[in-house]
Amino acid sequence: MTGPDPLPGGHNGSPSELDKLRRRVAALSAKRVAAEDKVDALLTSLLSLDDALADTRRRAGALHEARSARETASAALALCDQIEGAHLMLRAEFARHDVDPVDAVGRAADPAEMRVVGTEPHPSLPGGTVVREKVTGFRRGSAVLRAAQVVVAVPGPAPEPVPGPVLDPVLDPVQEPDPVPGPATGRKRTQPRRTTRAQRRLPRKPSAGRGRRSRRA
Repeated sequence: MTGPDPLPGGHNGSPSELDKLRRRVAALSAKRVAAEDKVDALLTSLLSLDDALADTRRRAGALHEARSARETASAALALCDQIEGAHLMLRAEFARHDVDPVDAVGRAADPAEMRVVGTEPHPSLPGGTVVREKVTGFRRGSAVLRAAQVVVAVPGPAPEPVPGPVLDPVLDPVQEPDPVPGPATGRKRTQPRRTTRAQRRLPRKPSAGRGRRSRRA
């Protein structure tokens, strides 16, 4: 005589190992679907950024093909606006996914978020204060995605500006443009004086004297 079949969840009604495994598989499947949805949403949002970069490339080509100063200035301004717009679009997409840049300048260098790659003398800032960034850092929530590469201040006088090349007034004279006549001044454009044949000490042509005598006659 056989006893009753065991309950699916055990004698005490607790879930069996098979039920636990099924629940784990279902939870992992749900996480995988959610992760795939996030990736699809991120890639879809980057398509508009690709369009902006393609337009930026077109504007850069227009800058190289400019034929006048006005066309060059207009193309350069449009290119700068396009680059700034693409950058703002990317930062907005980062913010939508809880990714923010690390605000490092003016703060004390934090090893958890920053990596010091250089120093710069500064007369007033405390030592270890971030003067500028070389590479922007980013964090997602409280986790650091990339540490910022920063230059920090050290006590000392500020570095002097690098002087430009010194021109020799004899070897490198400054070429001043010729004055252009205008309605206000009315000055004529200066022309170099022409030297005579006597000043250049050149022999007089034989035909010159005969020509003058024939005209007098």
